Amino acid sequence: MAFGAKIRGKPTSSEAGLRERAQSMAAALPPLLVQAERIAATVEQGVHGRRRVGPGETFWQFRRYQPGDPVGRIDWRQSAKADPVFVRESEWAAAQTIYLWRDASASMRWRSGRNLPEKIERADLVTLALAALLLDAGERVALLGEPSPPFTGHRGLERLALLLQHHPEDQSLPPDLRLPRHAELVLVGDFLSPLATLETRFKRLAEYQPHGHILQLLDPAEQSLPFTGRIRFEGTEQEGDALIGRVEAIRQAYAERLQAQLDGMAALARTLGWSYALTTTDRSPESALLALYRRLGERAEVKIR
Repeated sequence: MAFGAKIRGKPTSSEAGLRERAQSMAAALPPLLVQAERIAATVEQGVHGRRRVGPGETFWQFRRYQPGDPVGRIDWRQSAKADPVFVRESEWAAAQTIYLWRDASASMRWRSGRNLPEKIERADLVTLALAALLLDAGERVALLGEPSPPFTGHRGLERLALLLQHHPEDQSLPPDLRLPRHAELVLVGDFLSPLATLETRFKRLAEYQPHGHILQLLDPAEQSLPFTGRIRFEGTEQEGDALIGRVEAIRQAYAERLQAQLDGMAALARTLGWSYALTTTDRSPESALLALYRRLGERAEVKIR
């Protein structure tokens, strides 16, 4: 059985089923927005904003003069108050664009228990909450693969939410697109495709955009394989089915295979100079969001040094 053939039921492909799903997604949009904004507000209270030094008109802070600083940036009034010479620094005015992508393939539409969200639900929530934080910080946000121009402001968040809800994808990989030079890329998915396939696609993206962030999202049962006895595993992405007589007999081999996948993802991210984080749907969405937002902030600080 292919590693990607995980424990889940097959999604319906009938026209009636698609229509019903579209209607349910539309009905769920306001709660999703409210929840995403609440989570974003919670995280925002615990971190500093993405203000950065750079060209602009909005004053940020004074700092001591350093050799090589333009004389025109010296603030003589502030410098006259003390011995050191101070220069004025302004906020970064040229807002970059952050491209977001989340896996909406069939493998994401599963959960191991009724008290857990589907992986796609958690991916949508984290993606939308991250967008809320970024837009509030004055950034431009775009959905990778969408022809729409980058979004700004709260109306942009609403438009992004609609796109996430009504634009399902069949591919487990982000589209192979060329991005603007100074953009950043955030990828959210389970990333259980073969490592060679993932490496090929990510390296293609890295040719255009060296700054990327990966959030690997799993169901807790995909980590522990807690089932026992005779189980039929049904693949959703053309992997086929497999009947296992005693699941507990393969648990160790499965754990080793999964760990190799996770280690491979982390190593690939390091090779590309990207950040990598792993989370599961039984953990709080705030923790995953905080990890992503801090990594984006770290990249911003590196750029201005």
